[in-house]
Amino acid sequence: MKFVAVIRQVPDGESRLKVQGGRVDLSGATLILDQMDEYAVEEALRLKEKHGGEAIVVGFGPERTEEAIRTALAMGMDRGVHVVHEGYADPVAVAEALAPVLKEEVPTLVLTGGQQADWDSQALGAALAEALGVPVVAWTTALELEGETARAKHDLDEGAEWVRVPLPAVFTTQQGLNEPRYPTLPGIMRAKKKEIKKVAFQGTAKVEVLEESIQEKARLGKILDGKDPVAAAEELVRLLREEAKVI
Repeated sequence: MKFVAVIRQVPDGESRLKVQGGRVDLSGATLILDQMDEYAVEEALRLKEKHGGEAIVVGFGPERTEEAIRTALAMGMDRGVHVVHEGYADPVAVAEALAPVLKEEVPTLVLTGGQQADWDSQALGAALAEALGVPVVAWTTALELEGETARAKHDLDEGAEWVRVPLPAVFTTQQGLNEPRYPTLPGIMRAKKKEIKKVAFQGTAKVEVLEESIQEKARLGKILDGKDPVAAAEELVRLLREEAKVI
């Protein structure tokens, strides 16, 4: 059995980003393994531990993406594949570039984060399934293998449902599926020696980014009078609704 986690490297949510020349400058940002993809890595490891086989991490992106792949290897993945591409590629182009790499691995299943933090997109899982010609289950919160099929629970707008799909299949992951482990020091040391196969990007990006911007929210900078807690609470709610517009 082969369990594959497809991952991306993204800016840490606390990083202070800036725009230069119409592009977001990541040179000073802290870059990490996408947190949604951590659930994919953890689930691949748990399936390998339960059923045997091999856990493989596949990353897409520039050379620096190797750092995120090494993080997954430090968590326990057996080996990595890095499809190298500098610059932006839309989810469909990424899926089409990854499809031949994944087909060569002949995976039992493929896992990837339900939403990519940098794109704020949920398209990659479905695009991968389309490129591979296999079923997809989105927003998975439980996953069980049953012979040549998988039984999975996933979220709906007003609840959840259990489904059964034939394997291979693609599953997108989220919080609630598992609790990702932390890389240990021995794991980090072993990760340095694990194989990462480099593959050149074969394809054409279908979307051209013309300009990027960063959404900035100014602080209200208001201090409420705490002498009357009830009045302060009411004023806080009003500010959040009318000025901050978050409720």
